[in-house]
Amino acid sequence: MTDLDVLETLLEERWSCRGFTDEPVDRPTIDRLLTIAGRTPSWCNTQPWNVVVTSPPETAALRDAMGADERLGSDIEFPAKYEGVHAERRRESGWQLYEATGVAKGDREASAAQMMRNFEFFGAPHLLVLTTSRSLGPYGAVDCGLFVDTFLLAVQAAGLGACAQAAVAMRSDFLHEYLGLDEDRQVVCGISFGHPDQDHATNGYRTTRVPLEDFATFR
Repeated sequence: MTDLDVLETLLEERWSCRGFTDEPVDRPTIDRLLTIAGRTPSWCNTQPWNVVVTSPPETAALRDAMGADERLGSDIEFPAKYEGVHAERRRESGWQLYEATGVAKGDREASAAQMMRNFEFFGAPHLLVLTTSRSLGPYGAVDCGLFVDTFLLAVQAAGLGACAQAAVAMRSDFLHEYLGLDEDRQVVCGISFGHPDQDHATNGYRTTRVPLEDFATFR
């Protein structure tokens, strides 16, 4: 198997894990995952990412504190709405999740409860809060997106599970206060990670990908 085959396999098998066991990941493994992610290329080698990683019992303390804080506010503006194919893809993914968890169409209470699991980190023992430097603008956020991808692939290679969560960035005001983040830092997202619960209902489906001809033009 070539290196390209390995990368292709990791990408094909990776999924957004939304159900975890209570078993924590040992610190040497976490350090290795972060060191690998730190090799991510960045614009002019600025390496704008900073992370705060929680482990039990701090993850539970953060979860409880976030649940008690009802403020919503993000450092980076969210899309006003999803349109066209982006809305269709988002809708398809959402209904896959609802079908897996038995949420019926129109059941707003159940769908809202499922959405709130974002702020419970899906029961993961660890949360990574990723921030970028405000002064670097959009390119700092782009670089952090690359960091997310590298970290997720490293997690997959380690036989673990993870879910990148933009929803966590909706609590940026809270996170700045709770984690003591510098004013220059902008919360990009959170990543819940740990050992996947293979029997959890949310871990049984996979999202689709558009074919090459839908996103590539050759000239």
